[in-house]
Amino acid sequence: MQNAIELIGHTRLISLDRVHSGPGQLKAKAEFLQPGGSVKDRAARVIIEDALYNEKLVPGQQVVEMTGGNMGSGLAVICAVIGNPLTVVMSAGNSPEHAKMLETMGARVVLVPQVDGFPGSVTGADRDAAARMARQIAADENAFYVDQFNNPSAFSAHEHGTGPEIWEQLAGRVDGFAACVGTGATFTGVARFFKRQRGHVICAAVEPEGAEVLAGKPVTKPRHKLQGTGFGTVPPLWDASLMDQSIAVSDDEAEEFRRLLARKEGLYVGYSAAANVAAACKLLHSGKFKTGATVVTVLCDAGWKYPA
Repeated sequence: MQNAIELIGHTRLISLDRVHSGPGQLKAKAEFLQPGGSVKDRAARVIIEDALYNEKLVPGQQVVEMTGGNMGSGLAVICAVIGNPLTVVMSAGNSPEHAKMLETMGARVVLVPQVDGFPGSVTGADRDAAARMARQIAADENAFYVDQFNNPSAFSAHEHGTGPEIWEQLAGRVDGFAACVGTGATFTGVARFFKRQRGHVICAAVEPEGAEVLAGKPVTKPRHKLQGTGFGTVPPLWDASLMDQSIAVSDDEAEEFRRLLARKEGLYVGYSAAANVAAACKLLHSGKFKTGATVVTVLCDAGWKYPA
């Protein structure tokens, strides 16, 4: 292994038997074990590799992205290794732990005042304000703008990486899949691969309770704790044909599953990871599967990135 980039991908699949004793089996991809600490490492790697290959990014050129923190962490790993400077633009409501980590890794961090959220709760309007700032910086400084919400490479990372890994680890015995939707890259890429292998895999998009736009419901709670998800709008590259159902998870449920995963499984994860597990449990209890079914989800990131 030559460098930290090679640590990205091929994460372990964990059984969560202490949190879910049945029916069926609950498996989770340990994405928080990657060098940047989250599932976004995969997308960051493929986006930068594709941009270099297509000469949209050249050695030494600045990289700019709007992020809640995790994509920034993944990009910080890549940029540190290849030697490109990185600027990340974040809403001031995102985790300060994320910002400190990024600065330590050499990134310039630009914080944008919140529009209508509050610390720990970033809304779609907050995200949009940060994205506008990121685009402006990229234009003014002749930088490569990652644009994860509109970049197909982020989706390809999961269609050709995460999905096939899970399939191989479970020898194709996948009956259901649940994942939170922010950009939609993880859900879309993995679901697309699963549907191509076996059409009857039930794929459930996980949304914050009160911000269930993918389910066609009005937004009644734009401020929630599931950072990086549920921005109140359908992601630009969303493919609705891949979603068999939407599962809502409340802040209280996410908090409870964070505690359960820490105390029963020894896994200290973030809010979206906890929401994924809560939703996967709901899916297994839905009565839609035969005896012995396996549902898989993603442990998106580690809990140390968020205030205790």
